[in-house]
Amino acid sequence: MDKELNVTYLILDGHVELHKYRYFYFTIVFIVYILIICSNSTIVYLIWKHHDLRQPMYIFIAALLVNSVVFSTNIYPKLLIDFLSEKQVVSFSACLFQFVTLYSLVDSEFLLLAAMAYDRYVSICKPLKYPTIMRKRIVVIFLALAWFLPACEFMVLAIMRVNQKLCSFTLRIIFCNNSIYKLFCVTSTALSFYGVFILLNMVFCPVVFILFTYVRILVICYRSSGEVRKKAAQTSLPHLLVLINIFYLTAYDVITVRIESEIPKTASLILTLQLILYNPLFNPFIYGLKMKEISKHIKKLLW
Repeated sequence: MDKELNVTYLILDGHVELHKYRYFYFTIVFIVYILIICSNSTIVYLIWKHHDLRQPMYIFIAALLVNSVVFSTNIYPKLLIDFLSEKQVVSFSACLFQFVTLYSLVDSEFLLLAAMAYDRYVSICKPLKYPTIMRKRIVVIFLALAWFLPACEFMVLAIMRVNQKLCSFTLRIIFCNNSIYKLFCVTSTALSFYGVFILLNMVFCPVVFILFTYVRILVICYRSSGEVRKKAAQTSLPHLLVLINIFYLTAYDVITVRIESEIPKTASLILTLQLILYNPLFNPFIYGLKMKEISKHIKKLLW
C-alpha cells in the first residue's frame, strides 16, 4: 500500500490462507451470523409477546440478547466483506469505532449480568419486597446505565486516542480489538491508567458484586426449603454460566494482546473467534433450555 493510504487505512493481517479458503470462511461465518440473529431475536420476540414473560428477570435477558445481536452486527458484516475482498483493510476511524462499540457492549454485558444478579437476589432473599424494589422505573434505569456508562467511558477513550500519531499500520487480527494500542508511537501513562480504571469499573466491580449476590443467594437457599433451592438453581444457573463464559473470554482478550507475538497465527485466529462466537451464539440456547418459562413458549412456537 502507498504511504498516503497507510496514513488513513490499517491492514488486518490476522487471516489464515484466506485466498484458499475465503468461500469456506464466508459460508461458515454467514451461517453462524444468521443463527445468532435468529436465535436471539426469537427469544426477544417471545419475551415481548407474552405477558407472563414481562418480568424484570426476562426483560434483562431480552436486553442481554439484544446486546449480543448488536455486538455481532458490529463484527460479522465487516468480517464477511473482508473474506470476499482482495485486501483486508479498514480506515483508522472505522477501526476506532469498532473498538469502542466492541468493548462498550462487552462491558454492558457485565453490567446487565450484575442487574440480573441483583434481581435474583431480591427475588429469592427478599420476595415480599420484590414488587416494591424491582419496579418498572428501576428496571429502565438499570438498562439505561448498563448501555450508557460503558459507551461514555469508551467514547472518552476514543477522543483521547483519535489524534495520536501512528507508527504501525498492520494489525495481526481480523477485527479491531485491544491490539489497536500497539499501533501508537507513544504509550500514554494517563491512557493506561484510564484503561485500568475502565477495567476495574466495568468488569472487576460488577463481577465482585455478582459473586457477592450469588453467595448470599446460596446461603439463603441452604437455610431454606427444597422448593426455594430448586427455584434458585433454575433461575440463577444460566446467569452464572454466561458470567463464567464472558469473564473467561474477556480475560483471554486482555492477556493475549500482551503476548500476541508469541502466539502462532492459526491459534490466534481460532482463539480470537471465540470472543465473537460463544456468547452471542450460545446465550439464547442457555436461556432457552434452562429457563423453564422461556423453554415452554419455545416448545409452543415450534410445535
